[in-house]
Amino acid sequence: MTYRYQITLVFLLGFFIDCINIFMLAIALPSIASEFHTDTSTVAWVANAYILGMTLIIPISPWLASRFGPRNIISLSMALFTISVLLCGFSSSFYELVSWRFIQGLGAGLMIPIGQSLTFSQFKNSQRAKVSTLVMAVALIAPAISPMIGGIIVEHFSWRWVFFSNAPLSILVCLLAWNWIRNERRAAVSKPDIWGLLLVSVALTALLMGMSVYANDQNSLVGVFTLLTVAALTLLYIKHDKNHEDAIINLSLLKNNKLTLSVIIYYAIPGVFTGVNLLNIFFLQDILNFSADKTGMFMILYGFGALIAMMFCGRSYNRIGPNKLFISSLILHSAGISTLLWVHPGSPLMVIMLAYTLMGIGGGLGANCAQTTALMDFDKHQMSKGSVIWNINRQVSFCVGAAFFTMVFNLLCVALQLPKIEAYHLTYLIAALIGILPLLYIKNLN
Repeated sequence: MTYRYQITLVFLLGFFIDCINIFMLAIALPSIASEFHTDTSTVAWVANAYILGMTLIIPISPWLASRFGPRNIISLSMALFTISVLLCGFSSSFYELVSWRFIQGLGAGLMIPIGQSLTFSQFKNSQRAKVSTLVMAVALIAPAISPMIGGIIVEHFSWRWVFFSNAPLSILVCLLAWNWIRNERRAAVSKPDIWGLLLVSVALTALLMGMSVYANDQNSLVGVFTLLTVAALTLLYIKHDKNHEDAIINLSLLKNNKLTLSVIIYYAIPGVFTGVNLLNIFFLQDILNFSADKTGMFMILYGFGALIAMMFCGRSYNRIGPNKLFISSLILHSAGISTLLWVHPGSPLMVIMLAYTLMGIGGGLGANCAQTTALMDFDKHQMSKGSVIWNINRQVSFCVGAAFFTMVFNLLCVALQLPKIEAYHLTYLIAALIGILPLLYIKNLN
């Protein structure tokens, strides 16, 4: 195997671990909530902590690689991932589990951007399409199969083995990276904007905490205070961005309509889906009494629908244009969410299957179109800054979607005293309506 394909294999394996770790765990969240006696909005922190760790470390990973070498950083990232994933499995309290998930996110956040950059640098521009195809294949296969595998593990062993099962593969990647990757000197990268990164990270943490606290106690001053803190930190960052030439998130780039719309689309489709899917996992297991492995199988339909949509988008993007593709994706995705309103005890499985298929088609079409459109207008100098915005936005949309819709569900249960099944359905309706809001902005896209 040539050196460039060794690098590619290391990156794809690391990327695969990251993907299965996110989607496999979602199936285990009801079991974790039951064991640690937490509610839906609180247990979402098991996923949020991981994404927060990734968000914090991704912007500074290129600088770390340039200073300490890609082999050292990638090997360290996988070693850190392995240790933390094992300690997640051995956690004796909920807060211990959340802490180790944050460390696990740091490990994954080091691996993904460095591995991606190193891999693509080994191929000429004309050859990168093949590598992109492999990356997209992993991004489709992992979410499709991992929930079912996670469900089987939870059903026949325990949620702890969802973490333990990740360790052998991460150890393999660590060893391959240490033995295969050359610790070549790389071009110096300017020191990252640490102050800006801290403002963004603290603001995001405060936002998630505010929604979580408010979901459990609507009269809590803590929830109100955290949300006011978010507003203050946002204003501080806007001021920081104006006075800092290399701010971690260059807000001036959002003047580009294509990037802004793509960011919005990611919240409306993958972000909304993350929240809806998390709630539906609880709905299927707690209300309909589905087993964990049966619950995980529906993601296969989502992955199949997404594959068809991505293939269609790749072939028709230049001919149809992003406007019509975005409109179609938003309508199909919200139609899939709306289908969940017809799911009750005794409903035929075909209704749930149709919902996940439609969400998969809409989700695959929207995500792929947004990925293609986001940085289309940027030159080489702006590309790196735009990529930071795009990668941070992609991670943040997942945890904001999960936190927001679990908050809505809890508010409906606690504040309005709705029965759980009605609260689930009303939350799905709200999600479907929010999911089509970007239709109001698409007219601005040329």
